Amino acid sequence: MFGIPDLVLPLIYAAIILAATGLIAWVASLVIWGFMRQSNPQVTAAAQRVGVVIVSLVGVVLAVQEVGVSVDILLLVIALLGGAAIIALRVPLENFGAKYFADVYSPFKNGDTIRVGEHTGKVIEINAMSTILLSEDDRLIALPNSVFLREAVMNLTPLAWKELAVPIALPSSIDLPWFESEMLKSLSKMRHRLDRRYPPVFTTRSRSAQSSDLLLTVMVRRPEDRDPVLAEVNTRLTEAMERGRSVPANAPRAAPSGH
Repeated sequence: MFGIPDLVLPLIYAAIILAATGLIAWVASLVIWGFMRQSNPQVTAAAQRVGVVIVSLVGVVLAVQEVGVSVDILLLVIALLGGAAIIALRVPLENFGAKYFADVYSPFKNGDTIRVGEHTGKVIEINAMSTILLSEDDRLIALPNSVFLREAVMNLTPLAWKELAVPIALPSSIDLPWFESEMLKSLSKMRHRLDRRYPPVFTTRSRSAQSSDLLLTVMVRRPEDRDPVLAEVNTRLTEAMERGRSVPANAPRAAPSGH
């Protein structure tokens, strides 16, 4: 009577576990998106990536255990490598993470004049590690992005309080001109809360095969409208993305707008 060798059976089980892990990770990504659909799109995308990584690690551990390798050793190796990586990359990770939160929450952009602690200057560059200021005496000041999580930031640019800059990670599956057109039509319904002298503006910061990195700039009418307007804009962004995923490929598209 033919049977499956004892050494092959664990490998089959491990393969099934890994396949199931991929499916569960995909479902977890959808569930996270469902719970956070009203949040900032970039925050939602980051949460989805974290969820997929966690599910994948659990699946790998279970698969390795099924093969017969000691899970304790694997977990110890992962913990040691993770701890070493965090220690070695603590400062870069801190600055990179601060850059992400600055994109979402800090009320300044290139061209604004800001004061941070003892430093004052015009923002001329914001990169992954630092923000570069040009002082009044034409000197460059490089501030690590982590500083903006610890220090109070004063934007000295007139009317800076009016501006809301919302970063958007738009999947390549959604047509960019169509998305911009839909959002501009949707934002026109909020005109009672926006400064009509400054219409909403889309800026494309970068594009890749997977997504487009956009920035939506709107100007609010009153200071107390900032938080409500931001919440409503994020809701409308999520709704537009949902509609964009269901638009047929042969549907009429809007003409590209200038940037």
